[in-house]
Amino acid sequence: MTVETEKQLNYKNKVILAPMVRFGTLPMRLLALEFGAEIVYTEELIDLKLIKSKRRFNSALDTIDFVDPSDGTIVFRTCEKERSKVVLQLGTSNAQRALAVGKLIQNDVAGIDINMGCPKEFSIKGGMGVALLAAPEKAANILRTLCENLNIPVTCKIRILPNLEDTIKLVQRFAATGIAAIAIHARTRDERPQHEPHPDFIREIAKSVNIPVIANGGSRDIQKYADIFKFKELCGANSVMIARAAQLNISIFRKEGLLPIDDVIYRYLKLSVDYDNAAHNSKYCVQNILKELQETPRGKKFLQCQTLQQICEIWNLGEYCYTKQLEFKEKGNFGRREVAPGHIPDAEGPDLKRQKLEVPELPRDVIECNIAFLRSNYTADTQLPKTMLYTFSCQQQKQKPIYETQGINKLFRTICAYDGKKYTSSFWEKNKKQAEQGAALVCLLNIGVVSEDSLIRNGSILR
Repeated sequence: MTVETEKQLNYKNKVILAPMVRFGTLPMRLLALEFGAEIVYTEELIDLKLIKSKRRFNSALDTIDFVDPSDGTIVFRTCEKERSKVVLQLGTSNAQRALAVGKLIQNDVAGIDINMGCPKEFSIKGGMGVALLAAPEKAANILRTLCENLNIPVTCKIRILPNLEDTIKLVQRFAATGIAAIAIHARTRDERPQHEPHPDFIREIAKSVNIPVIANGGSRDIQKYADIFKFKELCGANSVMIARAAQLNISIFRKEGLLPIDDVIYRYLKLSVDYDNAAHNSKYCVQNILKELQETPRGKKFLQCQTLQQICEIWNLGEYCYTKQLEFKEKGNFGRREVAPGHIPDAEGPDLKRQKLEVPELPRDVIECNIAFLRSNYTADTQLPKTMLYTFSCQQQKQKPIYETQGINKLFRTICAYDGKKYTSSFWEKNKKQAEQGAALVCLLNIGVVSEDSLIRNGSILR
């Protein structure tokens, strides 16, 4: 580890965004830094997935992308704005695989952390996460191998053992490998957020080693910025790592106080657009912020969204999203604008080809529109598109519409035949009924029963 790197990433007296699955992607990390976090950890990334990835510079987004060459998905995306603050958390059970990843990513991140705290079954079965605490020799070998061969700081994140003395001995053993700091979740592998943390364990551990100790696990008592430091003092730690409190409202890092959730969501979505974040990931993060507000009319409409633009429409960012996606497309980044089993762009970045799935081509006579059926737009007092079309056909004394549905990979597309023409939506739905409603909606637009403006306003149509 170089002196320069040490200066870039000091683990003392820092407020840190903890690694969280599906939450610690680039837009949320950047927002955490914007609000005041001083170090941000990625979500846990698995060594085997990273080893086979290919590093690409994405000129459209100005990012560094590590891409799975088999299907073009983004394994890890980062950018210069976080270069000196981002720590990649690695899920591994093998020193040589961990080293291979370290050498692959060390020029693009500020540090690497080995996950020894995840209690999930997936990690444990793979010998990762808390499973490493039961194999201290293997765990120490991984840390030592990285410390001796990488030019960036190496850390690990653990949970406490049931016995304090055993935990101290384990931490001392890890500290001797040369790691720059250790993060400690103040619960055992079997304890969950509803259980009281054990700050007394961290306090004693901090006294026993000469490397920075980062306290984690105090979110239940962290309601505002000042509470972070109360937990720090309670644990006698050098720094504090925030997980669930940040997941609920990432502005917990603001010294000036929490922002309203709509402000947080707006700023998060803007970053999601700027960095072409996957719609399903952005939706997951917003769900964690909304919590019980998902049951409100707006929340239910949000839950029906399939694309990033549809989500953005709810928070008045629809036009911004649409414009940016066109800009990215012109620059060669095709993004994720469609929901379909076979709609895989030719490139996720310059010169990176993607595989295609076998999807039946639409007949030439089918009229296709970028319209999605959103169930939340229809209440008990409003007619569903199929009902509207059926009623209209009766009024016009026309033959009733006929629906033909295709299903691939648990997604469905319907072609609606009415009055000599055929209609379908570009969106593949999660069930047959919704696919039929989407096709009927396309028909209603084209025959003039519903207006384009009304569909734009309710988020059904993408311009």
